[in-house]
Amino acid sequence: QVQLVESGGGLVQAGGSLRLSCAASGRTFSSGAVGWFRQASGKEREFVARIWWSGVTYYSDSVKGRFTISRDNAKSTVYLQMISLKPEDTAVYYCAAGALELASQPYQYPYWGQGTQVTVSS
Repeated sequence: QVQLVESGGGLVQAGGSLRLSCAASGRTFSSGAVGWFRQASGKEREFVARIWWSGVTYYSDSVKGRFTISRDNAKSTVYLQMISLKPEDTAVYYCAAGALELASQPYQYPYWGQGTQVTVSS
C-alpha cells in the first residue's frame, strides 16, 4: 500500500505560481510512476504530468512549458511547480502512484491522494 498526501494548493491570481507537493508513505516510493491529475468542477479527471522513477517526465499539452514535475526519492515526495497560471487551471489536483511507466489514464494508477484545491482568479 502507498499513502499519498497532497499539499500546497490555494488561491492565486492569473500569472502567479504555486508548488504542489505529494508526500508518500507506506510501500517503497522510489520505483514506479507518480502522476498529477486535475479535476475541474463538472469535468472529468484529466492527466497533467507524470514522472518515472528514473526522472523521465511527460506533460499534457495544456501545461507543457508552464508546469514542472520533479521527485525527491529520499524524501518520498513529488512536486508540481506551476507558473503562469491561468483561470482554466482551476481544479482539484490529485497525485497518484502506479507501476506503469507510460500511464496517463486515471485507471492505470491504483493509489491516490485526497486532492488539493487550486483556484486561479482572473
